[in-house]
Amino acid sequence: MKPIKLFLLVAVVLVLYGSLFTVNMTQNAIVLQFQEYKKTVAEPGLYFKIPFFQEVRYFTKMLLVLDAPPADIITKDKKTMLIDNYTMWRIKDPLLFLQTLRTEPAGESRLDDIVKSELRVELGTHNLIDVVTKTREEIMEKVTTEANLKSVQYGIEVLDVRIKRADLPGDNAQKVFGRMRSERERIAKKYRSEGAEEATKIRAETDKEKVILVAEAYKKEQEIRGNGDARATKIYADAFNRDREFYAFMRSMEAYKNSLKTDTTVILSEKSDFLKYLNKSR
Repeated sequence: MKPIKLFLLVAVVLVLYGSLFTVNMTQNAIVLQFQEYKKTVAEPGLYFKIPFFQEVRYFTKMLLVLDAPPADIITKDKKTMLIDNYTMWRIKDPLLFLQTLRTEPAGESRLDDIVKSELRVELGTHNLIDVVTKTREEIMEKVTTEANLKSVQYGIEVLDVRIKRADLPGDNAQKVFGRMRSERERIAKKYRSEGAEEATKIRAETDKEKVILVAEAYKKEQEIRGNGDARATKIYADAFNRDREFYAFMRSMEAYKNSLKTDTTVILSEKSDFLKYLNKSR
């Protein structure tokens, strides 16, 4: 009798074990009977099922993140970009998800196809420079909305799509960098040309001002010199009128000083007017 009792005890334990299942707060459970839907359990707790005839499939309520591999996408201006994106999603209708996709890996694969398709469509309407600098937020909002609309039929809710990185493929990057370098060099040449033109204008203006200043200074110099010569002439004239003999004497002395210098030989007649005062001194 003991083996029979042990067998019965084991059978009871197996039946009880097979008839119980638990659902925690992060899960939804779907009960199937011969692969046909029976019910959905969304509240956490301990539940019963018919052992050996019914099975339970669990689906998470938590937010999931799909980190997709990078893909090449062409922009409106025919530039190829290497887009690395991620998608935040969750299973909103576990029964519909089970009926259409069955497993989470299959759901990720289908969702990746939808998001990549929407990214290609949306990025194809924007130029590369706008994607990089201006419209990325707008693009992400539109892609999220469209991807969510197309994912509803699979029981999936898309909450957010984001681009982690947007790079250029190697060959394109070199071409773009070359164009950027050429553009910067063109701008630099333009600035240098404008600077040289402005420098020429400044030098021309400065030379003009210099000529004007020199001419005015020369004019003033000539006026001062003329006034000085006029005053000197007047002084000489006044002195001549007061004592003509003294004036002639002084002029002769000045002439002797300038003419009869060291190592200077002058041959003159004794009756020359130039030697008038020298003859008188003898």
